[in-house]
Amino acid sequence: MEQGEAPPSAAGEKGGEEEDDFGYRLFPDRNKKPQSFLVRSLFTFHNRCQLMLRMTLDTNPYAQLLLEAMKQSGCTVFNDRHFSCEDCDGCVSGGFDSATSQIVLCQNNIRHQSHMNRVVTHELIHAFDHCRAHVDWFKNVKHLACSEIRAANLSGDCTLMNEISRFKFGLKGHHQTCVRDRAIRSILAVRKVSKETAEKAVDEVFDACFNDLEPFGRIPHSKTDAKRAYKDFQNRDRYNANL
Repeated sequence: MEQGEAPPSAAGEKGGEEEDDFGYRLFPDRNKKPQSFLVRSLFTFHNRCQLMLRMTLDTNPYAQLLLEAMKQSGCTVFNDRHFSCEDCDGCVSGGFDSATSQIVLCQNNIRHQSHMNRVVTHELIHAFDHCRAHVDWFKNVKHLACSEIRAANLSGDCTLMNEISRFKFGLKGHHQTCVRDRAIRSILAVRKVSKETAEKAVDEVFDACFNDLEPFGRIPHSKTDAKRAYKDFQNRDRYNANL
């Protein structure tokens, strides 16, 4: 999990006890009565969030590929229905709510476009996994670990430039180390489990989930890689349509 970037924490049924809140504490607006459009339009954070979201959906190849893949899988994503800009606690930047199939974008914590691009991509990977597989987000920590590995691996979270901006440097195997560390952090951020439990879950599924590159077909280490992956995905669909 990128500092401020949450996994599918707000998903599913709420637990009856505090220790089983499944990360809902990070998204307090999930339970509040929605504000009117007029009231929301007066808040700069909300307007900025909506504008950055639209820019991501219209221009970012990571997001565009995932949106197309979701549509091909029978889970078309609609801006007004499946994204919600809200205030969040702490330093989280987003989450996937499986109960509503909705991506939460933390308007008070997402401050620039490149951050919005990564958050939307990260959460769309969770949404894609939710669409294509029977993911048990709450009772099976391995399922959560797998989606977190995929999100860290494919969203651009661990690109060289992002790691340099975090003052983290490495040589051989650094990408895998970044993916593992961020997946563990994501689990610990939203599940009250021990670090040992999170590490064990990630390690047990790491190889299989790290090598699951759908729908990209490759690890997109840059926007250029993502553009190529998007083009390949479109060509693959055209090829399949002609079979």
